[in-house]
Amino acid sequence: MDRVKYLLIGLVSWYVALFAWLAYSPVDRQFWAMASVLPVLFVTVLVASYRYVPLSPLSYILIMGFLTLHTVGVHYTYAQVPAGDWLNDLLHLGRNHFDRIVHFSFGFLLAYPMEEAFRLLGRVRGWVLYYLPVITVLGLSALWEIIEAWVTQVVHPELGLAYLGAQGDVWDAQKDMAAAMYGSLLCMGILIVFRILHRISTAAAPIGGKECEPLRQAPRSST
Repeated sequence: MDRVKYLLIGLVSWYVALFAWLAYSPVDRQFWAMASVLPVLFVTVLVASYRYVPLSPLSYILIMGFLTLHTVGVHYTYAQVPAGDWLNDLLHLGRNHFDRIVHFSFGFLLAYPMEEAFRLLGRVRGWVLYYLPVITVLGLSALWEIIEAWVTQVVHPELGLAYLGAQGDVWDAQKDMAAAMYGSLLCMGILIVFRILHRISTAAAPIGGKECEPLRQAPRSST
């Protein structure tokens, strides 16, 4: 437990340090402020709920991986992240795809923590356990695109798609949602395969030269 506690303290410290560093002179201060509200609230909820609903260390690492990508994205605005420009120059993609990477990571990195939350809180079992994270990722992605559209109409209606970071693609919102869905499907697919292989290896594990059999209760002594 001490190792887990130190890991979580390290992850939170990493996020606070990265957030503070990238909060200095972002490309678009207004965009940075609006896009940082939900992640900060999310981290606050995770810290406050840890004592009551602790997730696995892997879930917290995955969550922090996504938050790291998001924090970098909102500092530069997604369309201007240098890593995306380097990737575009290398592969000749025709645009900065860092936003696609983050949307895909939203599904891929957060689907497992969602699965774990449904399993622990809702005691969900069976195929629904793998369906709910995918549909939740898709729903949250759609909600994010709707919120972005609302904010743009209120704050910068004259900029339209340019402020949304669509980079001239009228299907940008749909492609972002699809990227998140693909990420969640890949995550759930890997998880299903891993659990199937784990069950097979566990069932076939030899014990004393024989295949593993279900443990039976030892007979009580007659004395």
